[in-house]
Amino acid sequence: MSVSNGREERAPLIHRSTSVRAIYTKDDESETNIATSRAAFIISSIGLLIFLQATNISILTTTQSSIAADLDAFEKATWLTSSYLIAMSSLAPLMGRLSQVFSPRLCMFSSTMLICVGTAITGLANSFNVFVVGRAFTGAGGGGILIVASIIVIQMTSPKRRGLYIALVNSGMTVGVSLGAVIAGALEPKIGWKPLFGVQAPISFLAGICLLLAIPANHTSKGNEYTYLSLGQKLSRIDYSGALLLTTTIILFLLGLSGPRILLTPLILSAIALPIFIMNEAYIATDPIVPVSVLRSRGVLFSCFATLGFMMARWCILFYTPMYAIAVRGWAPAVAGSILIPTNSGFATGGLLAGVFHIKRTGSFYLSSVVSMSLFPVTMAVLAFLSTPASPWAGYVIIVFLNGLITGAALNYALVHLLHLTHVEVHPIVISLLATFRGFAGSFGSAIGGGLFGRVLHRSLKDRFADAGLTHCGELIRKLLGSPAMVSKLDGKEKVAAVGAYEGAFKALFLSAVALSVVVVLVQAGTGWKEPVKDEEQRLDEEDIEGEEGVVARS
Repeated sequence: MSVSNGREERAPLIHRSTSVRAIYTKDDESETNIATSRAAFIISSIGLLIFLQATNISILTTTQSSIAADLDAFEKATWLTSSYLIAMSSLAPLMGRLSQVFSPRLCMFSSTMLICVGTAITGLANSFNVFVVGRAFTGAGGGGILIVASIIVIQMTSPKRRGLYIALVNSGMTVGVSLGAVIAGALEPKIGWKPLFGVQAPISFLAGICLLLAIPANHTSKGNEYTYLSLGQKLSRIDYSGALLLTTTIILFLLGLSGPRILLTPLILSAIALPIFIMNEAYIATDPIVPVSVLRSRGVLFSCFATLGFMMARWCILFYTPMYAIAVRGWAPAVAGSILIPTNSGFATGGLLAGVFHIKRTGSFYLSSVVSMSLFPVTMAVLAFLSTPASPWAGYVIIVFLNGLITGAALNYALVHLLHLTHVEVHPIVISLLATFRGFAGSFGSAIGGGLFGRVLHRSLKDRFADAGLTHCGELIRKLLGSPAMVSKLDGKEKVAAVGAYEGAFKALFLSAVALSVVVVLVQAGTGWKEPVKDEEQRLDEEDIEGEEGVVARS
């Protein structure tokens, strides 16, 4: 038998050339053409769903006081947000593998239906427990929206346009965060908070149907090893034990951090479940939720932790600047939400500028990611000293805009650099992991940041009220902790003490974010800049493809 460079040993791999071509031709500039009408429905539906997910995060910044009063949940106000973020973060890491198995199209539709159910329950809630259940369902659906949208973008666009479309996805998110707070603050006094949630159910249902019909059934799953499997075969390939262990680990961890006090029992159980999950993926699962190669990747690990810390610091802006405007500046909730417009405009601008003018290729963006993240703590430090009742408003707007500009560019650079650091076939997995840690940031920001803010505020309120000779104010302090809008209803010494307490709490929070973001820069610097070494099978498959393309070109 004739042997030529061992080619006959690799012959069976040639039959997978279609799959390999879909996976490994990273520099291919072509994009699969679809009709303009389909493209319009896809873009508009995804944009609308991302907008709805974002509004569900920010809507509570201007409606929390009313909801807490109606449901008598002043002491449990953090759960109004945490219930959504915990559900979102716990399911997010599963979406990468599920998108590979069932296609991004079906995963996006399923996530949309969960949002529809969750917002309907929330809009009908008459008790705190029912409200939290509705928020959990909504969060479970929201966990798939941004991740699957990013996967669709990576699969349907060329490297030259990838940065632009990633920026558009992020821009849709930040527009929703910004306008959600503004719209909710304007409408809640007129129609109440329930319709603000309930109206999302039919809107999300229509968007999900449009997306299901617009994306061709096999479009984003071409070249996928799961494409031609039956439903039963696909279900049998799912790593159920890994999914359960990972979800349990995340839920326990976030539960331990999300209440008014840190709970050690859930944290300990989470620490036990995590190594069990890793061993399951490494030694038991035949088709793991998170491949071992991803778990061992320094670039993935450091990128995820850098994004986590970075967005935790960023959430201080998104969660607490509207609260600053309400409590310290005395603005009405409808006006306070507008403080998010400049910072989220900056976020969209930064991502688009990076995507349009710089991210037009595959490869390393190491220096860009590190430099952009290094500028972030500077803006946070300035903001800490501007969060006073009398600071120049124009300066405050400029700083929050620059903070958003830096964030938008940094997240875009971090994502495309992570794609450079990992093999193409695991991109859906690493995208879901990165988005999961980004989602963790909201939970951690509300839990750790909220805990720090609440403790400083509580101590400061007690001290300032005592210094002002105001005793027997325990009930007032309790309400002020959960309702910043109550500050504007006070007068005299009570108002001066409350404003001063809130001002000190904001300064402590923002300075803590500065320290965290400095650590983030060091972590991002540790990701490295070299692409992963290709294993033998990948290298030989690419040689086969290049050989075939050469034959086609010569013919």
